[in-house]
Amino acid sequence: MQSSVQGWGSGLLGVIIFSGSLPATRVAVTDFSPLFLTSARAAIAALLAAVCLVALGQIRPRRSDLLSLVIVAIGVVIGFPLLTAWALEHITSARSIVFIGLLPLATAVFAVLRGGERPRPAFWLFSALGSTSVIVFAVSGGGAGALIGDLYMIAAIIVCGLGYAEGAKLSRRLGGWQVICWALVLSAPLMVALAMATLPLFGQTIGTPAWLGLAYVSVFSMLVGFIFWYRGLALGGIASVGQLQLLQPFFGLTLSGLVLGEPIATSMLAATAVIFVCVALARRFA
Repeated sequence: MQSSVQGWGSGLLGVIIFSGSLPATRVAVTDFSPLFLTSARAAIAALLAAVCLVALGQIRPRRSDLLSLVIVAIGVVIGFPLLTAWALEHITSARSIVFIGLLPLATAVFAVLRGGERPRPAFWLFSALGSTSVIVFAVSGGGAGALIGDLYMIAAIIVCGLGYAEGAKLSRRLGGWQVICWALVLSAPLMVALAMATLPLFGQTIGTPAWLGLAYVSVFSMLVGFIFWYRGLALGGIASVGQLQLLQPFFGLTLSGLVLGEPIATSMLAATAVIFVCVALARRFA
């Protein structure tokens, strides 16, 4: 019981940190290309991760862990950041955020496929209800954008769900922060090369908000948030704690309104209440 409570608390901190990712990315892509933003955030986070691993004397993962680390890197270091950056060239931050409500289902599916978890049928019912609430909110709340942006977001959700589930499974043995750190270090050579190849043009003006956005996604979205998130998934269960992602759209929408000045739909409060109920019930039956 104590592990479950600690897992939910740690997972909630991760969700709060992740809630700032899409607004920060939206700000950053106004001046940076998606490819540079994705590779630069990974390269910066990899440097910090390497320092942590060396300073704390962590042993190298086993050879058998490499495939899982590659899957984590593809899902959350490369795939999700790049696909969301492309999406945010076509749709608003507010619109992109509501798709995050589909992450719990994606994570739960991969928890079954890759993590061996077997939630009860009622869990799937409340997960589906929660995800449906997010979809209804997205449709009713509107938000300008193109179909291609929505498709990028759906692809991002799929690869992110895979990365979350795979990382959580591996973190039971390696530890939460060690998993994301090793995944970052593993992807560093490719990300550094890509960052160098896509550097902004000499003389290009980069605004302060874009630099701040890059700093946030590099330090918090790419490293600090995952330390709490993977620890929460490992302690509380992938499918169970994964339901906390249903709250992320509403934290993120609040930030979009405060930071970017994007309007917040009046239906947000009602949808939030439904999501809270679905999260609580899904947790009970996980």
